[in-house]
Amino acid sequence: MAQRQPFAYIQDMSLLRRLFSTQTNAAPEAFTAPLAPEEPFYVVGDIHGGEYLLARLLSKIEQDEPDTTQTIVCVGDYVDRGEASAAVLRWLFMLSTDPELTLICLMGNHEDMMIKFIDEPAKRGPRWLRYGGLQTLASIGIGGVSESSNANALTKARDELVAALGDDLIDWLKNLPSVWQSGNVAVVHAGADPSVPIDKQERRDLIWGHRDFRHLIRRDGVWVVHGHTIVEHANATDGRIAVDTGAYATGRLTAAHISSQGVRFIET
Repeated sequence: MAQRQPFAYIQDMSLLRRLFSTQTNAAPEAFTAPLAPEEPFYVVGDIHGGEYLLARLLSKIEQDEPDTTQTIVCVGDYVDRGEASAAVLRWLFMLSTDPELTLICLMGNHEDMMIKFIDEPAKRGPRWLRYGGLQTLASIGIGGVSESSNANALTKARDELVAALGDDLIDWLKNLPSVWQSGNVAVVHAGADPSVPIDKQERRDLIWGHRDFRHLIRRDGVWVVHGHTIVEHANATDGRIAVDTGAYATGRLTAAHISSQGVRFIET
């Protein structure tokens, strides 16, 4: 067998080093698009049954710009984990029809689980109850059920939930949108596929999140405001604005004020 020449080996190694150096030293792609919504608006993070926190935050928003009609977008997860889920739902349902306020409520993954429980209590109930549904039922006065309950008990709890909330509120809940957009700012619950235009996204990715959302930068210049993932402090990073500060556990419900001038945060 012919011996490999040392010089050829050195040339090969030199080529590998150049290729490796080019890959590792390349500057990461940056998100540089300026915020350009059509008008200023507020985005409220995950509420999770925090009626008192919601009241405080809405009061702060009203004081923030007292002479204007505010547009407020809620990112979803109004129910579960906190103690006043039913009250939060009723309040948001009422405010969504207030002519003095433009309130947009988006679908969160906890509303998605709750709706699936309403549609298929025996099949979908255990999962919802495991991730906060028990607190939502308790906020209505429904007890005696758990994730290990049989189909009859789960169906009975569903029927009591529907009767307590009423058809109008449930219809409103089922028809919540999964995205709202103003200019180059899109608001969703959990995230979005960075490689897909906002208007082409899968509904599940918007409500439950996408594996690449926090790792890849969008190339279309669209900012994405989201909740779902708890952060210690609300922040704007690489075209993503995170507003879920874990209100049910921390007592801090956060809103972002978004305009062409930038982002600022308001907390309870």
